[in-house]
Amino acid sequence: MKNRLRVLRAERRWSQAELAERLGVSRQTINAVETEKYEPSLTLAFKMARLFEQPIEAIFMPEVEWGGGDSSEPGRTAG
Repeated sequence: MKNRLRVLRAERRWSQAELAERLGVSRQTINAVETEKYEPSLTLAFKMARLFEQPIEAIFMPEVEWGGGDSSEPGRTAG
């Protein structure tokens, strides 16, 4: 999942360690989320959204957007 965590953190001039402390997680967790090697739990995603005063959708974006007419989309049939 794509995310804007690094950008939001940089705008506030916080280090990964500072952000981790504010969220109650390790610096390694922040690094893994920023490099898209780890997807945060829903609880952590909500904490991030509250901290940055952003909706979750403004921080995290699916790599593939729904609605492109793909026949594999749930509820759609090919043809």
